[in-house]
Amino acid sequence: MPTQTVWITGASAGIGEALAVRFAQDSARVVLSARRESELERVATRCREAGLAANEVLVLPLDVTDWDSLPGAVQTVLDTFGSIDLLVNNAGVSQRSLCKDTDMAVYQKLMDVDVMGQIALTKAVLPHMLEKGAGHLAVTSSVAGKVGAPMRTGYCAAKHAVMGFFDALRAEVEGQGVNVSTITPGFIRTDISRNALAGDGAAYGKEDKDIAGGMDVNACAEVIFKGLKAKKREIPVGKGKEMAALWIKRVSPEALFRIARART
Repeated sequence: MPTQTVWITGASAGIGEALAVRFAQDSARVVLSARRESELERVATRCREAGLAANEVLVLPLDVTDWDSLPGAVQTVLDTFGSIDLLVNNAGVSQRSLCKDTDMAVYQKLMDVDVMGQIALTKAVLPHMLEKGAGHLAVTSSVAGKVGAPMRTGYCAAKHAVMGFFDALRAEVEGQGVNVSTITPGFIRTDISRNALAGDGAAYGKEDKDIAGGMDVNACAEVIFKGLKAKKREIPVGKGKEMAALWIKRVSPEALFRIARART
């Protein structure tokens, strides 16, 4: 089969980094995007150590909230590799603050990064995939995209939004050869809580107990990798009790509401 081109945003750390290395091990050409170019270069080195040639890794710094830059970024990828076979919208930021303590600017940033940035880049890539009648779009949502949790009102709102957008997009484009996957992680051992926004917009700076005891990020990447290769429409990934919340929400929403309240 021809070599696949995989573009991953939020590739400078965490799930994005682990997933980039996993696809490199599978001999896919990788495009690495995030804001921190120095960290992208570090991940690029790991991808080359995993077996890729220098010209099979493209470091493409990107701010997904800069919508005007996205068409040019898409063209850079196409000029370099000729196609985009899989886009993993993985850029994002979380939140750790009560609603009453959260500035509206924090909610705006969560929506801009976690929702509008994912939509904007997807819209920039979509015409290419529709024209060739093939492609795969994915987004990293969260268990928080299906379950409400305290200290995460804005994050839950954003992740619910992308879940709805990509589910609806799938209904529009799947019949035209474009697959759409929603990735639904639970607690994964990354810096997500340290980098989360506090109510005033500063970094939360602390590791959650749940995150510290969460699934190893490389094990998480393996589950996502296999799910994407199988073109699964939804890919839940995690090992803790939070994964049971996906089932409880379906069969007994009231029970889940009581559980969530107990966590405040």
